[in-house]
Amino acid sequence: MNKFGLLFGFFLMLSACQQDSSKRTSNPYLPNYSFSAVLNLNLPLYSDLNTNLNPKSISLPNGIQTVIMRVSSTDYRAWNGYCPNQSPTACSILSTSGLFAKCGCDDQYQYSMFDGIGANARYNMVPFRVEVLSNNTIRVYN
Repeated sequence: MNKFGLLFGFFLMLSACQQDSSKRTSNPYLPNYSFSAVLNLNLPLYSDLNTNLNPKSISLPNGIQTVIMRVSSTDYRAWNGYCPNQSPTACSILSTSGLFAKCGCDDQYQYSMFDGIGANARYNMVPFRVEVLSNNTIRVYN
C-alpha cells in the first residue's frame, strides 16, 4: 500500500507540472531565427546605447529588427523589433517612446522595455540575449 501511495503521489506531482504556455514562449507571428550580431557602441548608429534608459529601435547588420535599451553598464535589454501581436511587415516594426515600445501599425499595444510585457496584449515581446564584451562592445544574439 505504501508503494502505491508513493507512486500515486509521484504521478500527482507530474500532472501538476505543465508546460509553460505563458505569453512569453511561443508566438505564432514571429519566427525564431538564430543570429548573432556584435555592436560597436562607439559607432554613431549605436551611440545612444551608451546612455542608461535610452531605448533604440535598430536594424542589425544581419537584417534582424530589434529594440535595445541599456539599463546599466552591465545590463542591456533586447527584444525582437516586430510587434508580437502582428505578422512581420514594414509597418509592424516597433518604435520606442520613453521606456516603452509601440507597434508601428497601430497604437493599440505598448510594451515595457524592462520586461517586454504588453498591457492587454495576447503576446509579450520576444527577448534576445545580450552579452557585454567590453565597455564599448555588446553582442546581441538568440
